Amino acid sequence: MTPAARISAAIEILASIESLRRPASDALKEWGLKHRFAGSSDRSAIASLVYDVLRRRASSAFVMGEETPRAVMLGMLRLERKLEPDAIAKLFDGSRFAPASLSEDERARLASPDLSQAPAHVVGDYPDWLDPHFARVFGEDRAEEVAALGNRAPLDLRVNTLKGDRDEALAALSEYGATPTRWSPVGLRIAMSPDRKSPAMHVDPAFIKGLIEIQDEGSQLAALLTAAKPGEQVIDLCAGAGGKTLALAAMMENTGQIFATDNDKHRLAPIHARLERAGVRNVQVLTPRKETDVLAGLDGSADLVLIDAPCTGTGSWRRNPDAKWRLRPGALEIRNREQTAVLDRAVSLLKPGGRIVYVTCSVLDEENGAQVRDFLARHSRMAAVAPSAMASQAIGERAMMFNRAVRLSDEGLLMTPRGTDTDGFFVSMLKMS
Repeated sequence: MTPAARISAAIEILASIESLRRPASDALKEWGLKHRFAGSSDRSAIASLVYDVLRRRASSAFVMGEETPRAVMLGMLRLERKLEPDAIAKLFDGSRFAPASLSEDERARLASPDLSQAPAHVVGDYPDWLDPHFARVFGEDRAEEVAALGNRAPLDLRVNTLKGDRDEALAALSEYGATPTRWSPVGLRIAMSPDRKSPAMHVDPAFIKGLIEIQDEGSQLAALLTAAKPGEQVIDLCAGAGGKTLALAAMMENTGQIFATDNDKHRLAPIHARLERAGVRNVQVLTPRKETDVLAGLDGSADLVLIDAPCTGTGSWRRNPDAKWRLRPGALEIRNREQTAVLDRAVSLLKPGGRIVYVTCSVLDEENGAQVRDFLARHSRMAAVAPSAMASQAIGERAMMFNRAVRLSDEGLLMTPRGTDTDGFFVSMLKMS
């Protein structure tokens, strides 16, 4: 397919997403099934165009004066891909399979895109109903902070120290241009340009042998900040597919005991194969069953309870740019109730002196600091550990720089793409007296 034909296909997919209000991944999959002539490089390039438009939908619409799929594509090519108007005109020339030629108004808008008078939610490319929520966290910096949540994410990998070290992994992945992560001592990063096809890491020997796992550096740091130690008893209450469970097992050197569970057995299903591939032997998976408390008998036993809490996912918009446009206010209320319930359940699982590490991939205060403050008001035996002290044990000599890069509060620390070049993660440690 020509570049112009790819743009036409992406505009068609954007129209489908808008009219049917469905995830971008579903629309892309359906298009691929209907257009089997398109090769893998074509599908990858089209997906990249679609996701880049979703990253910059509000600002592109503002520049072009309308929010049609064609308009936001044009705006994205100017704002995100940095194409000059003449280059865009060559792609929009009305030839076979290409979009219709540019109008005079479109040319004029592309010639002088101006966001200087745009409101914060346009500059930051997020739904306007979220503006007061972001203002509460970031104040006058909210447009820049949330705009960074729209940047393309790198591919981050965690080295499984049960199978090898970072130098070994770097050598194994030299063809991808992997480099050590800035903060995580067990992380690697592969930069992703707009036109770069995502490496097929799942078929790489290093992945198959369990030497590496795909995991954002922020998620790696959240696991490291738990300070899990060899020999401890740990309960991972919201284990999901097991990313942080695997990280904890490596930190604990395959000793002690980790109980991994989740209220959704389907989300938990992939963990078994991942544990086997990683060579993990100290994890017991507790699959939820109806009318059965799979944690019965574990009350008062845990040194550490990890809560990777259900949340709105605002911190992961770099990887899921369409999610921000599908998020509704009611979702925040639902997640808040779920977070409250899982925090309260965790308390009874702790032994005296034990700790809860509460993690979200959200940047909203309602899910982070406010949730912790409410929790502490309900549980007088619990206290928040000073977040500035959490990093020294987790990342060593870089802790001072890390504490300057994150947003510290009395309740915990917040990583953001703008500050730490990771996904957005909140981490709080709560200790029982």
